[in-house]
Amino acid sequence: MNIDGIEHFTPSRLRLARERRGMTQRRLSEIAGVSDRLVKAWEAGDKTPSEATLRAVAEALAFPQSFFMAPPIEALELEAASFRALTRASASLRNRAVAAGTLALELDRFISERFDLPKSDLPDLRDFNPQRAADTLRHRWGLGQKSIGHVVRVLELHGVRVFSLSEDCEAIDAFSLWRDGVPYVFLNTRKTAERSIFDAAHELGHLVLHRHGTPQGHTAEADADAFASNFLMPEAAMKAAAPKLMTVAAIAMLKREWRVSVAALGYRLHAVGRMTDWQYRHFNIELSRRGRANEPAPLARETSAVLAKTLRMLETEGTGLRDIARELHVPVAELRALTFGVHVIEGGGSTTPPTAPRGMLRAVKS
Repeated sequence: MNIDGIEHFTPSRLRLARERRGMTQRRLSEIAGVSDRLVKAWEAGDKTPSEATLRAVAEALAFPQSFFMAPPIEALELEAASFRALTRASASLRNRAVAAGTLALELDRFISERFDLPKSDLPDLRDFNPQRAADTLRHRWGLGQKSIGHVVRVLELHGVRVFSLSEDCEAIDAFSLWRDGVPYVFLNTRKTAERSIFDAAHELGHLVLHRHGTPQGHTAEADADAFASNFLMPEAAMKAAAPKLMTVAAIAMLKREWRVSVAALGYRLHAVGRMTDWQYRHFNIELSRRGRANEPAPLARETSAVLAKTLRMLETEGTGLRDIARELHVPVAELRALTFGVHVIEGGGSTTPPTAPRGMLRAVKS
C-alpha cells in the first residue's frame, strides 16, 4: 500500500461511488486529473490517494470525503437483482441502479437497528405456476378475491422493503432482490402510478417464484407478469366485475377498485373469457385512438408507509434526513431519491402523511 496516501481508505467504496455515478475508471481519472492506472490501483487496494487527490475524487463523484474512509460496504452484485429481460438499460445503468440499491440497504440497516419492522412472510413458490402462486399467496395473506387497496403497503406489511429509484435510472422500470433473508423492491417513480403498482406485483412474483434464480430471461418475465395479473385481478373477481359494455369508458370505471391501468384490465378481462377476441380488438383500437399515454382516470402514486413513518419518528426525536446522511456518509440527495421524495423537514415532520393500516408497522424503538 502506498505509504504516502491517507491512513484510512476503503477501495470498495470508491468503486461503489464511481458506479453510482455511471463513470468508467478512465472518465473518473480525467475529471480528477490523475491516470486511469492510478484509479485502478486505488480500487484494487494497491495504493491509496493523497488527501488532496481524495478531495478531487470526492468532488468529481459528488460524495462526501468521509464516504471513502468509512468501513467497507458489502455491495450488491448485479446478478442478484431481477432486471427485465427486455430492458433497454445498459450495463452501466444497471450498475448505477444496483449501486443505489446498496445505499438503500445501508439506509434500511440504519432504520432496522432503531425500529421493529415486519418480518418477511414470503413463501418459496418456485414449484407453482404463476396463477396458483398468486392464489396461494392471496389465501395465505387473507386477501381472498377482494381488490388490494394499496399494493406497496401490503408488501411492506409482509416484510418487503420498498424503495424508489432515482431519476437517473429512468430506463429501469423496477427490480427486486433478496439479501440475508430480506426481500427488497425498487420502483421507478417516473412511470405512471398504474405502471408502478403493476411493477410492484411483478417484482413480488420474482421474489416468490424465482428466489433461487431460475428460470431466467423471457420465461421469468412472462411468469412474473402472469403472477402480477392474477395477484391484482383474481379470475373469479374479474368475471363477476366485468361490465356489459366493453368500452374504454366502461372499463375505466373499474379502475378505482382494482387500481391497475385500463389496458391491464382489458387484457385481464379478455384472458378470463369475459371479453371476446372481437371486443378486445376494438377495445385496443379505441385505446390507441385516445393515446395510450393518456391514461383515463389516473391514480395517485403509492409510496412507502414504512419509510414515511420511520423517518418522521426519527425527525421528531431530532434525527432528520441530513443527520442520517451524515451518519451514512452519503449525499442527502441519494436518500431522498430512495425514499419516494419524502422530505423530512427539520422540526416540521414529513411532507407525506405517514399513516398506515393498523398492525402494518410496529415503529417501536429497538
